[in-house]
Amino acid sequence: MIFRAKHLLGIEPLHPTEITALLDLADSYAEHNRRGVAHRDVLAGLTQINMFFENSTRTQASFELAGKRLGADVMNMGMQASSIKKGETLIDTALTLNAMRPDLLVVRHPHSGAVDLLAQKVNCAVLNAGDGRHEHPTQALLDALTIRRAKGRLHRLSIAICGDIAHSRVARSNIMLLGKMENRIRLIAPPTLMPSGVADFGVEVFENMEEGLKDVDVVMMLRLQKERMDGGFIPSEREYFHRYGLDAAKLAHAKPDAIVMHPGPMNRGVEIDGTIADDINRSVIQEQVEMGVAVRMAAMDLLAQNLRASRSPQEVMV
Repeated sequence: MIFRAKHLLGIEPLHPTEITALLDLADSYAEHNRRGVAHRDVLAGLTQINMFFENSTRTQASFELAGKRLGADVMNMGMQASSIKKGETLIDTALTLNAMRPDLLVVRHPHSGAVDLLAQKVNCAVLNAGDGRHEHPTQALLDALTIRRAKGRLHRLSIAICGDIAHSRVARSNIMLLGKMENRIRLIAPPTLMPSGVADFGVEVFENMEEGLKDVDVVMMLRLQKERMDGGFIPSEREYFHRYGLDAAKLAHAKPDAIVMHPGPMNRGVEIDGTIADDINRSVIQEQVEMGVAVRMAAMDLLAQNLRASRSPQEVMV
């Protein structure tokens, strides 16, 4: 198995063979989780600290569950009410963390690049749980695993990513990962929600939902990132749903066996019709949540293996 990374900060540095290795391990963890098989020895004796400078119940719970299933000592630090509010810098936080000697550090931060900065200052493996508009690597990996399990492959598929692409780190990570795995990617959004420089992404761009969804294998809807919007990006939620919300009429333009995805949390009736979201024949949204735990287990397992290999015997004994 080839996975050389010291940290998981983004999809960009990963080679396709590393992505495949991580997904293969995550696939086995998914099957073990379904059978109730415990792996308490994998991270036994290691400390995992979850630092979320932004609220995210789903992602934090998923990382916490993943760590506990592998036997790590897991600690959640409530950064919303931490010393950061009192003026402590990110560098100060890194120094404080180093003194605690964690092994795995899971970080979500509202500013792009903040997680990378922390990784440069700490002596442990760092996992990016989302930084600003930059990346959300484990979300892209869990989406990839969900697609692979539903479609039997993760290459040469036609995949539409629809909605608020401009503000979405999920979209950015998915574009990179799915592109590395030789898929055809379509971006569908109003011009106000399309990122600048999109022509350099190696994707097809559509403003019309019906045209963009024609004969695709996967429909990936995105949440409207209202907290990152500082202007009138859409006329109204009602108008947005009319033009860009996924309903049965629009989904009919995709392949009959196309799957529907959403990273959550969903705004029903805005980004996606509730009937479509709950359709067990088309929607894999609940599977995405399930695969999230398996992917995070695999990521921490692989990073811990590399961490142990890099440490001297004296450090491991301490």
